[in-house]
Amino acid sequence: MITIENIEKSFGGTKILKGVSAVFETGKTNLIIGQSGSGKTVLLKSLLGIHTPEVGTISFDGRVYSDLSSEEKRELRTEIGMLFQGSALFDSMTVAENVAFPLKMFTKDNNNKIQKRVDFVLKRVALVDAHNKLPSEISGGMQKRVAIARAIVNNPKYLFCDEPNSGLDPNTATLIDNLIKEITEEYNITTVINTHDMNSVMEIGEKIIFLKNGLKEWEGTKEEIFRTDNEGIVDFVYSSNLFKKVREAYLKG
Repeated sequence: MITIENIEKSFGGTKILKGVSAVFETGKTNLIIGQSGSGKTVLLKSLLGIHTPEVGTISFDGRVYSDLSSEEKRELRTEIGMLFQGSALFDSMTVAENVAFPLKMFTKDNNNKIQKRVDFVLKRVALVDAHNKLPSEISGGMQKRVAIARAIVNNPKYLFCDEPNSGLDPNTATLIDNLIKEITEEYNITTVINTHDMNSVMEIGEKIIFLKNGLKEWEGTKEEIFRTDNEGIVDFVYSSNLFKKVREAYLKG
């Protein structure tokens, strides 16, 4: 579980996050949504330790990040997996080498143990025959699955995903959503997803935090999002005619 309390962050005198508090639950897919400029990327980077809030606390299962020593922060980073927007694979490395990279960076495992772990996670994301391929030789959806395998290879307690469906077709995006949700539940991970994809909200939004102008405007589940009368979240989620019709049909029962 990750808990944030009264987070404030400014850049150049402009306050981006304005006292945001939330709990990101273990074993659930926690989504951060909002329009461009709402503060969701700044919040995600604050959780990752890339940005340091001027006010507020961030706690990882009771460990307040700002109170940790340098060694404790390094240890915490080994418990974090990151799925980058665009996958961010190393072009010159094979699929297996990409997945093995965190193990070589953060563990002292021998090559045999590393290979077994790489084999396991690639099988888990249904890429058993892709070990020796380069990223340029596989599809965008396969690249995303490699990136997921790399993110979970160290058995993380916390998984952060930045726009995991960026650039994917709808069918592949749904497969990636479901894979992230399955892995979250299977390994009891605290997963935080920064997304603008409303299909993801409807598919895997077990807990949703909606930011608007740096404030937490609303929070709830994908079921509650149908019934809310919060004008901000309704205007954002149901901006398309299709989603408006879906909501109307849901409310009619």
